[in-house]
Formats: sequence, C-alpha cells, structure tokens
Amino acid sequence: MMETIEVEINGKKYQMSKGMTLEEISKEFQKEYKYPIILARVNNRLKELTKVLEKSATIEFLDLSSREGNRSHISGLTYVLLYAIKKLFGEEADIVVQHSLDKGIYIETTFKLTENRLKNIKETMNKVIAADMPIMKSTVDRKEAIKYFESKKDKSKAGVMSYTTNGYITLYRLGNYYNYFYNLMPSSTGKLKDFDLTFVKENGFVLQFPTIYQPGKIPAYKHHPHMFEVFQECRDWAKIIGVENSVDLNRVVSLGKINDLIRIDETLQSNRLLNLAREINKKRKDIKIVLMAGPSSSGKTTTSRKLRMYLESFGLHPKVLSMDDYFVEREDNPVDETGKPDYECLEAIDLKLFDKQVEDLLKGKEVTIPTYSFVLGKKEFKNSIALNEEDILLIEGIHALDNKILTNIPRNKKFKIYISALTELNIDNHNRVSTTDNRLLRRIIRDNRTRNNNVDYTLKSWDSVRRGEEKYIFPYQDDADFTFNSALIYEIGVLKTYVEPLLYSVSQDSPYYEEAKRLIEFLRLFLPIPADVIPQDSILREFIGGSCFHE
Repeated sequence: MMETIEVEINGKKYQMSKGMTLEEISKEFQKEYKYPIILARVNNRLKELTKVLEKSATIEFLDLSSREGNRSHISGLTYVLLYAIKKLFGEEADIVVQHSLDKGIYIETTFKLTENRLKNIKETMNKVIAADMPIMKSTVDRKEAIKYFESKKDKSKAGVMSYTTNGYITLYRLGNYYNYFYNLMPSSTGKLKDFDLTFVKENGFVLQFPTIYQPGKIPAYKHHPHMFEVFQECRDWAKIIGVENSVDLNRVVSLGKINDLIRIDETLQSNRLLNLAREINKKRKDIKIVLMAGPSSSGKTTTSRKLRMYLESFGLHPKVLSMDDYFVEREDNPVDETGKPDYECLEAIDLKLFDKQVEDLLKGKEVTIPTYSFVLGKKEFKNSIALNEEDILLIEGIHALDNKILTNIPRNKKFKIYISALTELNIDNHNRVSTTDNRLLRRIIRDNRTRNNNVDYTLKSWDSVRRGEEKYIFPYQDDADFTFNSALIYEIGVLKTYVEPLLYSVSQDSPYYEEAKRLIEFLRLFLPIPADVIPQDSILREFIGGSCFHE
C-alpha cells in the first residue's frame, strides 16, 4: 500500500502519495489559478516544482501574478531566448541583458540584429515553449562549472563562479544547453507563453512580459528616450572604466583599487549634477520652478540639497518646498481599497493650498508655508518665505511631475527633474542587478538607522510603496526635462556591509524570510567594500549615515 502524507492547500487538507513532485500536485489545482503555476511555497519556503514532497506540508502555489512567480517567469523567458538564439545563430551568438525599459528588459546582441531576425527568434521561442521542454536542475562542482563556462567563452559566468566560496554550483539545463541563473526557474518551457519582443535599434530589443500590476496582458511597447539615453550613457562609461558586472567590480576590490573607483564615480556624479545646475542657469530668465520627483530611496533629499548648492554657485537662490508638508489633515486623508490610509495618492495632498501658495510666491507675495506634523496629523504654519528676483522654487515630492499640479503655472516656467537609481551594473551577461533591489537595500538600511524599523517592517511596506510608484511616479517620467541617475557603480558592495547583518535578523517564521534569504544570496555575489573614503556629500551617505546634509 502506497504511503500517504497530508498537505494543506488553499486552506483545505488533502491526502497525497508520498514522493509526488510539486509539479504533479500542482496539476490537480491548476484550474483554480488564472495563469500557469510556476513555483510553490512549502512551509513558507520557496521551492521549484521539481521538488519531491516527502513529508506533510502546507503548500501555496504561485503563478506570474506573484512577485516570486514573475521573477521566475522572466528568468525562464531569458533562458528560452538564449536557447532560441543559439539554435538559430550558433553557440557563439550571445546577448547582454542590460536594464529595465518600459514594462520589459532591454537586451543587446553580440551579432547583427534585424527586425526580421527578431521575428525568427520569437517564432523559435514559441516553438520551444509549445514543445514544453523540461528545464532541469543540476548541482555541479564549482571548478567543473568554471571549466564549462570557460570552454563556452563565457568569461562573466566563469568569473561569477570564481568569486563564490560555495563548493558546488546550481546550473540549469535546457536541451543540451547549460546555464546559471540567479533566480529560481520554472520546471518547463510550456509555462512561459506570455511574452513579446520589440525591436529598438540595431543590436537592441526589448523582452516584454506581464507584470504583477498587469498580469493578464502585455501593453504595447512605449519608448522612454530620456531613460534610455541615461542608461546608455552610464553603460558606455562602465565600459570605458572596465566595470560592467559583479566580476569586474570584485576584481577592482581584490586588487585594492576600490578607493580610486569610488573617487572617480563620485566625481562623475557630482559633475552630472553640476551640468544640470548649469542647464537650469541658462534658462534662469524663464524658469521659476524646479520640480523633482522619483521613486523611493532614489536619494532625492541629497540630490536636491546638492543641486541647491550648485545653483547658488551660479548666483541663483533656491527656496525649497516639500510637497509632504502639504498633506491634508489626517482625518481627511483618503483610504485605499483595504480601508487603510493612502498617503501615496494625489488626493492626500492639499492641492488647492499648494497651487495657491506657489502662485502667490511667483507674484512676489510673502507666504506662510506649512510644516506637516506627522505626530499631530496636521499642518502647522510657522515659517514665511518670499521670492526675490534671483530666487527660484525647488519643489520635491512624489507627485512633483504630475500634470495635475500647478495647472495655473505655464509649462515654460517649470523645469522637471526625474531622479532614480538606474543601476548600470550586471551580475553577468544574463543576470542583471534590479534597480528595484538596489533601492530596496538602500531603504532597509535607512529605515533601520533613522526610524528604528526592522527589516520585516520595510519588506511589508515595500509592496505598497511599489504600487504607489507604478501609479503616481513612473507614468510621468517622460515629461521630465532631465533624468538624473543617482546610482553609484560601486554601491552594492558598500550596502552589503550594512544590510547583510539586518537581513540575517529576519526570523525563519517570518513571511519575509524568503525575500531576506534571496537578497542575502544576491549579496554573496559581491565582495564587501568599506565606506571610509566615501565623501560626506555622497548620495550613499543619505542611507548609510555620515552625510553633511542631514543627520
């Protein structure tokens, strides 16, 4: 008689045969899910569907509408893309996964790409997906993995293996093609039907896929020229200095040359900010308002204060307004769909007062501006300001780029700045460093240092923060006159030294344990970098401490 185990799925208990895979069990529940099941959470631990179940457990299946399932979906698509390319153009053909762009990832090829070739790649990918080929997992000796990738002339992958202390490496096999991926993978290609490819330029295209915010569809691609140009500029610079991925950065650290890289990178970023101030100064006769917005942990506070300093060097006198000081009274704050206060929405701002005060300031009137008390939940009016002839308003807030604010002020009097940490570093050619993960690491450190919030609190609030960014910040990035990249090429190694101990504090019973574990595994790919020579005016100081602008 076959031995059985008890599993709990979606609140109900079932008897299952011991030794069944999660894949086999998931097939019995697929009809309850709108999209293909990709991963499972077993007793609060993320598992691939190839996992064999030997003990009683609580199981939660995940499809691409979950953050974890979505990551796996993207990694699986990247693998299928690589497989299709090598099948069409030979083993030497390769790609470099670069950065996010619109609702997809921008990728460049090592071979000549045309629209017709991209069409052929898509058709081949669809055939591989229709064949429902298995994606097999295997554990190999680290030295053997290095030899394999060296034989394939994949120096970045071999380099990643060289800087890990693990004796064994997890590889995935699709057909006869082995590869390394940082995320967990789908069990087969048949789960990856939702994707599209869009030609951008010679050698460049975008891999599109459903997001957790729109899991049921892939919107038509919309090009973001400002964002694209900034990423390309940063990539070109990374190529010039020879630091394009984690392997290059680790090599700089291991050779004892990291201090030079820090100084060069900080100088470059300060120069970009100086050039921004110079551009504003050229238009000083027209511009009276500088508006700055960006997602969480982009370094807006330091950037606005450094920009203010640079503008003063040109004889301009910025007066700073924070839109956070214009929150409505707590009892008037809107609530979200769960009934909780929604501090991210535009309606949380007293727009009538904000618009009126800015208009009065531009007319030369003295205005008593509010300071919002988060303790009392209301605005307090204590400080008065007025604009002189050489003064300009520097306004910061998540809604600063929204066209629904300051509608009574002509567009040519406004200069809009979009700021974000647009990480230009890769792990290797096929695994990128997520800009979202970069910002999350920054936020965990700052939340703990300045607000005494633990990692669980930050991870719990992160989904809400991200939804707010998708609704209120990202849609307006194209209206910016200038896109400023606040990421530093060396920063992951520095953040590692501060955030790693915090991540280890997350309990195994926590619902955020797997996310903390994922971030720890990611950080293991980077050597630690000391913060000794990081200047006091660095954007990074806003998060790790020691800033000359605010403590």
